[in-house]
Amino acid sequence: MIIVTGGAGFIGSNLIAGLNRKGIDDILVVDSLQNGHKFRNLRGLQLSDYVDKEDFLGLLDAGGLGGKRIDAVFHQGACTDTMEWDGRYMLNNNYEFSKKVLLFCSLGKIPFIYASSASVYGKGDGGFREDPNGGNEYPLNVYAYSKHLFDSWVLRRMGGSGHQVAGLRYFNVFGPNEMHKGRMASMVYQVYRQIEERGYVELFKGADGVPDGGQKRDFVYVEDVVRVNLFLFEHREVSGIFNCGTGQARSFNDVAGILISLMGKGETRYIPFPEVLKDTYQSFTEADISSLRRAGFDEPFKPLEDSLECYLHILQGNGGYLF
Repeated sequence: MIIVTGGAGFIGSNLIAGLNRKGIDDILVVDSLQNGHKFRNLRGLQLSDYVDKEDFLGLLDAGGLGGKRIDAVFHQGACTDTMEWDGRYMLNNNYEFSKKVLLFCSLGKIPFIYASSASVYGKGDGGFREDPNGGNEYPLNVYAYSKHLFDSWVLRRMGGSGHQVAGLRYFNVFGPNEMHKGRMASMVYQVYRQIEERGYVELFKGADGVPDGGQKRDFVYVEDVVRVNLFLFEHREVSGIFNCGTGQARSFNDVAGILISLMGKGETRYIPFPEVLKDTYQSFTEADISSLRRAGFDEPFKPLEDSLECYLHILQGNGGYLF
């Protein structure tokens, strides 16, 4: 059996679809359906069981899952709201919960592959390289801090774990099954919705030397993120914390221009940069993927133009859902 926490979420549901394509369907989904709309992400997927995240912790505290063999845990569940400032809530969800799952995996020598975040790099003034001693990890909000704290805890334990422990620092992931995220859905999805509903897209004016709409992110299609996760699943000898992005930053103007061209309508307008975001906003992200390449992942990432075309086809043909 494979466990996917956050399995009803964006990346988790796409990961289950990727496992299904490999003929794997003995999958336990762990999530919270307090937001009932997330059930749509599970439609069409093959899985063996579902457990609420609170009940799952109870199962772990009781000593396991009835003796079932667990081949791997993909820990994708987390609160991803960068505007959430309840630190107690955030650390309980993203740090304490993650520690309990990893400790369970350590006892059973179960491969543990988890979601970290590029937000740990802050504004990126020191670059985007996985180097805890390089001074380039400087979280700007409590969400990023929760991810940084768990990464640090993992690194302190990794040497003597005796089993695979691998974290992926996701950059700006976009793709099917993200609609339930609302304001935290990808910038790509936000641009699509604005063009569809208003006929134009609003981008931020420049700030701190960045031109209008010139903010850049490393946009990575969720299909590629799934391939990286499955690479780790198939290479149990690989442990560590790795950036997961394309390695190429593209501007918001690029995204808007490509979608406007593909949709055959729309225009770009610029709005003042929000004062509330000035101290916590990443205007540039670009993954250094040299560590991932050295670990053996040598597949190319889908170019932004091709990714946007694929995603647009799903948005227009199936409302943005895989199934």
